[in-house]
Amino acid sequence: MKKTVLVTGASAGIGKATAIYLAQNGYTVYGAARRLEKMQDLKPFDIRPIAMDITKGESVEACVNQILKETGSIDILVNNAGFGQEGAIEDVPMKDARYQLDVNVFGAMHLTQLVLPNMREKKYGKIINISSVGGKVALPLGGWYHASKFALEALSDSLRNEVREFGIDVIVVEPGATRSEWGTIATDSLLNVSGHTAYKGLATKTHTIFTQLSNNIQEPIEIAKLIKTGIEATKPKTRYVAKEMNSRVLLFLRAIISDKLLDKLIMHQLN
Repeated sequence: MKKTVLVTGASAGIGKATAIYLAQNGYTVYGAARRLEKMQDLKPFDIRPIAMDITKGESVEACVNQILKETGSIDILVNNAGFGQEGAIEDVPMKDARYQLDVNVFGAMHLTQLVLPNMREKKYGKIINISSVGGKVALPLGGWYHASKFALEALSDSLRNEVREFGIDVIVVEPGATRSEWGTIATDSLLNVSGHTAYKGLATKTHTIFTQLSNNIQEPIEIAKLIKTGIEATKPKTRYVAKEMNSRVLLFLRAIISDKLLDKLIMHQLN
């Protein structure tokens, strides 16, 4: 029997690539995002687009209820919807900081709460939380984004052991730099927020480095393959890390050197 998958943030990037890849591999896929018009190209793959605003409770509930009514189950949830706004912690308006957490943390966890009763009843479920290497290592000028991903990592660790007895797996996927509109939005916001403040020197240098790195990043399909691997593993890993080398080096350094030494290495690259 085909498994039903809900992929959030399916209008672009990792979400779109994952929805298509899973549909091509025999899953019944629903793609959810705010921009329904951006998901019309999913229909030829027999993917069912649903308009959903992850920050609005009634929209999230309507999405889940529709899928359960049509299929009877949500077997796999891919919590991919998210965005990043760069800028110094001092400069980012609190309303924007709250919105970042609403999308990346509270929205994902509300959706998780809503799918869990059905998964517990079926004694089966896979919850895939798309975190980031930035959920393990925090760089300057990305504090609010990193805060959201650190939180998602912690919630995943707690949830994994809460739902294990019900046959539900919680899996974290940690992409590195991946080609999508997210990167452009994040880097543009960096200069808009901090390009004219006390942090303008750091912001300008960071923006230049981000732009240079954008020429050597992985494609979304690589993350879609990682997600499929986690979904289909009998005993999945708790975390799947992208193969992108810069990210792997950063995680390795995070594990073996002190905070102060890592700070020096990071700031050396930005000076």
